[in-house]
Amino acid sequence: MKIELHKIPVRQLVEDYRDDGEGGVTGYGGRLDIRPKYQREFVYKQSQRDAVINSIQNNRPLNVMYWAVRSDNSYEIIDGQQRTISIARYVDLIDGFPVDDLFFENLPIDRQEQILDYELMVYMCEGTDSDKLDWFKTINIAGEKLTDQELRNAVYAGSWVSDAKRYFSRSNSQAYNIGQDYLNGSPIRQEYLEIAIQWHKHNEETIEKYMGRHQHDHTAVELWNYFRSVIGWVEATFTTKRKVMKGVDWGKLYNDHKHRDLNPDKIESETACLIKDRDVTNQKGIYPYLLTGNEKYLNIRAFDDGMKQWAYEKQDGICVSCQKQFSLSEMEADHITPWSEGGPTKEENCQILCKSCNRQKSNR
Repeated sequence: MKIELHKIPVRQLVEDYRDDGEGGVTGYGGRLDIRPKYQREFVYKQSQRDAVINSIQNNRPLNVMYWAVRSDNSYEIIDGQQRTISIARYVDLIDGFPVDDLFFENLPIDRQEQILDYELMVYMCEGTDSDKLDWFKTINIAGEKLTDQELRNAVYAGSWVSDAKRYFSRSNSQAYNIGQDYLNGSPIRQEYLEIAIQWHKHNEETIEKYMGRHQHDHTAVELWNYFRSVIGWVEATFTTKRKVMKGVDWGKLYNDHKHRDLNPDKIESETACLIKDRDVTNQKGIYPYLLTGNEKYLNIRAFDDGMKQWAYEKQDGICVSCQKQFSLSEMEADHITPWSEGGPTKEENCQILCKSCNRQKSNR
């Protein structure tokens, strides 16, 4: 591995700056890949963008940047994409933006020259792909570590990743347009792509193995069609959109239940009742519960310490099942009428059982 520090004037950095509108951004005389295929889109806020320009205008140092040297002696940015695009756009006559109400072209010539002569500190790194990944793992980009999926995109860069990003990785992507009511995360941080792969991969498979299998596929249409099928099934099965639907593991539910003959009207009625049930503390769990019948997804509200103490004293510390006496710490509160049969989590429906009897009851 070889790392050398270079001083790159802004005027050289922005030479032949080009944004093709399809995710490709180049500069430095066309030799610098500013946004490699696996990198995120421009995400700086105005305040962050302006802070970069103000630092340059006041000759304050910016953090060092890292470029990887490619085999053809071109370069790609490892760290510094957001700062580089901020600088290039500010100087560019087409994409330019004002700072302190002034565009670059409105500045006096001497101030323009001062900005163009400003030197950026750039480490140019030569090494193997493994070296590059190590750099990614240790270098901050825009103050944030790369997400796991951004790292995977770097490792498995190729035709499949490029096409997958077209569907899943832009703020106005097709996946975002149809899935924003059901998924958490940000498309530009690759979280939509990560979720789609997690849903589609084989159970025993890692995301890395999945991407390795598909790395050289010409398109990601298979994944995109699958994702559309999941979202379509969700919309047809759970007909009312609710905020609690974001982040549910829809892929697993689709994979396990897509062939069942489900009644959307009945499901909606049951969903509405469960949403209102104060004993249901995990509303996201309503959806897997309705398909599996497993109450664990709901995190049914437990009896609090006061209710448990009340039942213990009422029973004189005697387990209603085995009729033996125990200390309070050896006993657990239990629904007399099970929650699934309409029994509420209230004192009048609370009984105290020893731990052994309560476990036996739970396993029946």
